[in-house]
Amino acid sequence: MTRTASDSSGTVMDDKSFATIAEMAKKEAGLVLPEGKMTMVQSRLRKRLMATGQPNYESYCRFVASAAGDEERRQMISALTTNVSHFFRESHHFDILREKVLPVLLQKARNGQRVRIWSAGCSSGQEPYSISMCLHQAAPDLFTRDILILGTDIDPVILDKAQAATYSEQQISGIPAEMRKSYLERAGTAGQYRVSEQIRRVVRFRELNLLRDWPMKGQFDAIFCRNVVIYFDAETQASLWPRFRQRLGDGGWIFLGHSERISDSAMTLFDPNGMTAYRAAASATR
Repeated sequence: MTRTASDSSGTVMDDKSFATIAEMAKKEAGLVLPEGKMTMVQSRLRKRLMATGQPNYESYCRFVASAAGDEERRQMISALTTNVSHFFRESHHFDILREKVLPVLLQKARNGQRVRIWSAGCSSGQEPYSISMCLHQAAPDLFTRDILILGTDIDPVILDKAQAATYSEQQISGIPAEMRKSYLERAGTAGQYRVSEQIRRVVRFRELNLLRDWPMKGQFDAIFCRNVVIYFDAETQASLWPRFRQRLGDGGWIFLGHSERISDSAMTLFDPNGMTAYRAAASATR
């Protein structure tokens, strides 16, 4: 029996259209869309039908799959991507950053070496800005050195919000009061706050699909990839662990989301070092 889901406009998505979209999402971005997500997918793509002038989901699928639909595929993935982020989310990772990672970074920086941290799947920017605040509060002199925090995401729309660095009263609730005073300023709109320039200036944002080439040069001291790989299947996750390891120097850190784990087959590359925190194994072949 063919299942369908209709919205308030009467436009119907059927099994075939859903399967086509799910296949493209998997191929383009590694996103896994189980059958139970049909209603969610339809809801998120409703605006894309209107924007492209497609009369129904079947027609939309044909358009997105065509050569003329290259840009729309990016917009489709953007619409399907779940963007949830908070300042200082999973605070134990920031404790590790202060207590275990920062001393090494300071030593490197004071020796004239560069410091690089990557927020992979940075969403609207709260994670890289939290990292920046954490480091500045603990060691302001680090910001006079060669330091860069890179935030990447597959969604160009959400990256615009990250670049704007402006958040509502509710969105800044995770920032400690002392940091709010030091690192936030009132934005033009009532109830809106912008991250200060001293925190923003060491953060850069770039669009990046983790399944494609990674153009960054050099290695990172720490990678935050939290609540990202949970949307990938096991095969896709397994393909990413060696790539992350190649981007870390020996002893470099990688932090995952609370429900994510590095697969057993890749544990020769990393050593557990705290809750969903791992260090690049020095003996690993890069």
